[in-house]
Amino acid sequence: MWKGRFSQEPSQLLQQYTESVSYDWRLYQHDIQGSLAHAQALTVAGILTKDEQSLIKKGLLEIEKEIEKGEFLFNTQLEDVHMNIEAELTRRIGPAGAKLHTARSRNDQVALDLRLYLRDAIARLCQLGAEFQRSLLRLASRHSKVCIPGYTHLQRAQPVFFAHHLLAYVEMLARDIGRLTDCAARMDELPLGSGAIAGSTIVLDRELIARQLGFSRVTQNSMDAVSDRDFACELLSALAILGMHLSRLSEDIVLWTSEEFGFLELSDRHTTGSSLMPQKKNPDIAELTRGKTGRLYGNLFSLLTTLKGLPMTYNRDLQEDKEAVFDSIDTADLALSIFAEMLDAARVREERASAAVADPMLLATDLADYLVLKGMPFRQAHEAVGRVVAESIQLKVPLNRVPIERLYSISPLFESDVASVFNLQQAMSHRRAVGAPAPSNIEDRLGYWTRILKEN
Repeated sequence: MWKGRFSQEPSQLLQQYTESVSYDWRLYQHDIQGSLAHAQALTVAGILTKDEQSLIKKGLLEIEKEIEKGEFLFNTQLEDVHMNIEAELTRRIGPAGAKLHTARSRNDQVALDLRLYLRDAIARLCQLGAEFQRSLLRLASRHSKVCIPGYTHLQRAQPVFFAHHLLAYVEMLARDIGRLTDCAARMDELPLGSGAIAGSTIVLDRELIARQLGFSRVTQNSMDAVSDRDFACELLSALAILGMHLSRLSEDIVLWTSEEFGFLELSDRHTTGSSLMPQKKNPDIAELTRGKTGRLYGNLFSLLTTLKGLPMTYNRDLQEDKEAVFDSIDTADLALSIFAEMLDAARVREERASAAVADPMLLATDLADYLVLKGMPFRQAHEAVGRVVAESIQLKVPLNRVPIERLYSISPLFESDVASVFNLQQAMSHRRAVGAPAPSNIEDRLGYWTRILKEN
C-alpha cells in the first residue's frame, strides 16, 4: 500500500511485529458498513459512478458473507482488516475498488470501525446486564421472606432480608448500565472524513455519512478525531467497575456457599469438584470472576499507559487499544451471561439462614433504640446496651435471656415489654425508612425493578 515510496520489501519480522489482522479481523462487519457509507458519499461527490458504487457494494457484501462463513483467508502481509478487505475487493472488481480509499485514511477508518463495534458491544452488554438483574430479582422473589445476618467488617451486624442484599446488586448493575449508556452517548459522533490528520481537499458530505451510520453528530476537529480513544478508556473504566461489582458478589457467593455460612447452594452444573477430595463442591465461577476482575483493571491501565505519552495525532501505539478492549468486552460478556444462569439455578438454604438470623445479638441496636424511644440519649443507650451485651457474654446466655433484674440494674427504663424487641418479624417491619429493609419496602422495590426491567 506504500510501495511507491519504498525500494525494499518489508522485513518478515517487521510484518510479524506490526500485523493486527490476527485480532482486528473482528471489525470486519463494521469496516464494511463504514465502507458502504463512504462509497455512497463518494458517489454523491462525483468521485464514483453509480455503476462503480454498485460494484463496490456487491463485492463488499460478498466478502462479508465469506468472512461470516469462515471462508475468507486473511493475509498478515496486508497488516490489518482494512487492507485485507480493500485488497480483495480491488482484486475482484478492479479499478473501482482502488477508488474506495479516496478522501479516507486508515486513521479515520479505524476510529470509525472501533466506534461502530463498541456501539454494538455496549448495546449487548446492557442487555446482558439487564438479564442479570432479572436473575437477581427472580432469586430474590423466590426467597423474599428469608432473613440472613447482615455483616460489617465481616462480623454479624443486623438482620436483613436476603432479597434486600440481592437488590443492592441490582442497584449497582443499574449504575453499570448507566455508565455504559453514557459512554455510548459520548462516542456517538462520526470521525470519518477527518483523513489522516487534516481532512482532504476532496470534501465529502459528512452529515450524510453520519445519518447513514446512525451517528447523531460529526467530530469537529480532525486531529482529535483520529487520535481520540477516550471512548475506549471510558468503556474499559465502566467494565472495570462492573468487574468490581461482580467480584464483590463473587465474594458473597463464596462465603454463602461455604459450610461455615451455608446460606446458598449452587447447582452441580455451576460448580466443580476436586481431583483429590471427593466431597468438594467448589464455587469456581465466583472465584474465577474475582480473578478476571484483575484482567479488566489491567486492560484499563494498559490503554491509559499507552495513551499518556502520545503526541498529536495518530501514532502506531494506538494499534494496542484493540486487544485490551476486545478482551474486556469478552470477559464481561461471559461473566454476565454465566452469573445470570448460575443464579437462576441457585437455591437458598432457608433453614441455615433461619438458624443464623435467630442470633439475638443482631438486634442489639434495636435494644438501644428501645431505650432511645423511652427518652434516653442514644450515646447513653449505646453504652447501656454494651453493658447488657457484656452481661450476656459473662452469664453465657443469649442476649434476650439476660434476666430482667440485671437489665433494670443497668437502666430502670428496661421493662417487661423489652422482650418484644427480639421479635424478628416485628423488628424488620419497623425498618420503614426509604431504602431500609422493611417487608413493604422490599415488596415495593421488587415491583419497581420488575416493571423497569420488563419495560426495557
